[in-house]
Amino acid sequence: MLKVFADRGGTFTDIVGVTNNQAIIDRLSRHPERFLIVILPNQQWIIVYKLLSENPEQYQDAAIQGIRDIMGFSSNEPIPTEGIEVVKMGTTVATNALLERKGDRVVLLITKGFKDALRIGYQNRPNIFARHIVLPTMLYEQVIEIEERYDANGNELIPINIEQVKSDLQAVFNTGIRSCAIVFMHSDRYHNHEQQIAKLALTIGFTQISVSHEVSPLMKLVSRGDTTVVDAYLTPILRRYVNQVASQLPEVKLMFMKSDGGLVAAQQFQGKDSILSGPAGGIVGAVQTSKRAGFKLVITFDMGGTSTDVAHFKGEYERELDSEIAGARMRVPVLAINTIAAGGGSILFFDGSSYRVGPKSAGSNPGPACYRRGGPLAVTDANVMLGKIYPQYFPSVFGIDGNLPLDKDTVIQQFTQLTEEIQAATLNHSTPEQVAAGFMAIAVENMANAIKKISLQRGYDVSQYVLCCFGGAGGQVACLIADTLGMKKIFLHPYAGVLSAYGMGLADVRAIREAGVEQPLTQVLIPKLHQLMEYLETQARSEIDQVRSQVEIVQKVNLKYEGTNSTLGVNFNDEVAMMRQEFEAEHKSRYGFIQLEKTLIVESASVEVIQKMETPEEPLIIRTRPLDEAPTSVETVRMFSTNRWYDTPVYRRENLQPEDSINGPAIVVEKISTIVVEPNWEARLTQRNHLILQRLASNRSSNFRF
Repeated sequence: MLKVFADRGGTFTDIVGVTNNQAIIDRLSRHPERFLIVILPNQQWIIVYKLLSENPEQYQDAAIQGIRDIMGFSSNEPIPTEGIEVVKMGTTVATNALLERKGDRVVLLITKGFKDALRIGYQNRPNIFARHIVLPTMLYEQVIEIEERYDANGNELIPINIEQVKSDLQAVFNTGIRSCAIVFMHSDRYHNHEQQIAKLALTIGFTQISVSHEVSPLMKLVSRGDTTVVDAYLTPILRRYVNQVASQLPEVKLMFMKSDGGLVAAQQFQGKDSILSGPAGGIVGAVQTSKRAGFKLVITFDMGGTSTDVAHFKGEYERELDSEIAGARMRVPVLAINTIAAGGGSILFFDGSSYRVGPKSAGSNPGPACYRRGGPLAVTDANVMLGKIYPQYFPSVFGIDGNLPLDKDTVIQQFTQLTEEIQAATLNHSTPEQVAAGFMAIAVENMANAIKKISLQRGYDVSQYVLCCFGGAGGQVACLIADTLGMKKIFLHPYAGVLSAYGMGLADVRAIREAGVEQPLTQVLIPKLHQLMEYLETQARSEIDQVRSQVEIVQKVNLKYEGTNSTLGVNFNDEVAMMRQEFEAEHKSRYGFIQLEKTLIVESASVEVIQKMETPEEPLIIRTRPLDEAPTSVETVRMFSTNRWYDTPVYRRENLQPEDSINGPAIVVEKISTIVVEPNWEARLTQRNHLILQRLASNRSSNFRF
């Protein structure tokens, strides 16, 4: 049988397979340049494979093509699905649709008088000195104002005129719109009017009906409405993609990663849960592998081709209830991930006076200049120029036919030309490699700032944390990022280049349900919270459909000071004093003060039901070389670092053994990524095949030669 874990990123699609099929392994072993195969206990193997997310001349969908390549079937043959046990995926389909504003056409149905409520929003001023405010484009195309109203206590003030609504909806339906978002005042508590309109829309023929009390059952019309519109906008796109994948894999158990870090069955995957699908898999993979390595305080750093995602872990997954992604506000639980437009494909350019990195990306088509598709200079090209990436250690998947190595010559040529342009404009006589290093310094600073935002600015001392680097480009800049932040230790898993995909296989099935409360935290409220928790647990269990003994339950309440708007999540407890103590400790760490005289308000409550999944084992490796025998490098290359060239040994990771130690500068190459060990850093391999990079004291010597 074959289990497949896949992550479709902006540039590469990563696939990790687990199989006990000897025939598959025998066939793939004849192509060691394309597939990484790792032996597991109990006659099983892990297969690691990467391919471009977009290669229209070769295939329609990268994840399906990856499964075909592993199983050995051409694009016109049906996949024999009886040999596949499960497929777990993360996808950027919905994210890309939101970024590019290519979702479905949506009509918004909202209480009369609030037609422009979502457009007005909260009047936030992200840049307080900006004279020209550019409002995000609305995702809905038309608005129908519904004459209806409940008051805050549930009294019906204005009943719905069904015939009028039916006429209005039919008129919109006739324009070709098939997706609707229903958002009424106070409907987070009083659902009747929304339910009436949803039934009416269904009879008219709308195929996507997103109802706010189901999508985001919390207070605040604007954020609840925004979330509902996002769901209506993206779910049809997602449904078509899921159906496309399912049609290629009939009868196969298909699961998708949600933004909260949990898996869900394909038929229950919704637009509101899909925005951070891929990055969430990376966080799960980083956290679970770091825990296996013995690290408890972790900064995750996922650098791919298009963007970089960072997150903070201190014992449990951190989630945000309110978030803004690609200009869309949402109020659903998502993993607290800070994403910046800086990746291997981020475009480098000179604006006449300054070096610029991104935010635009070359993607996978055309990709960076070295991808042989006529692309612009990008971060990956800078590392090629600096001698940190060599074509012979990179998969030959480039060019129109997808079978050529990276093109180093065009990188040198374009950097030389760019250097001449910079010299003409600034009279600064830098060399091409110094220009490339300058661009890299800007990219590193941008990425380090993203980490500061989720750590230092929230009161955490990153020098006590391990930096878990992954993604195809993470190992190339790991030491530079750590140096910028004062971090002393880096963790690189053997599947770091595909850790987002591997994370799909390490994730649990999770269902989260929440409800608004908005009452003072007192001992009298505790019995009511218990009743609410039981109700939410029943709802969440219905999604997982498992018996009580097979799941873990996590109960949380979101607390805030009366008169404020900033909530912090704490564990639900029968003792009010315990919850207040946990809230104050977090508030003190986050904001630097507490207000003992203020009443605490329970804004909302949530229940998470977790079904543990069987996860792949990781074998221990055995040292066969004597302890005093150092690893042998495959060659020595020239690498530019700290403003000079070094003769730098290149090691293959598969040739390293436990307790091997390598002083920088050095390059460790894998089939799926490249790891650069900068000067004053040391790399050491553990029994679990984990590569740990440690900052050397300044008086320690390195192994470089002048």
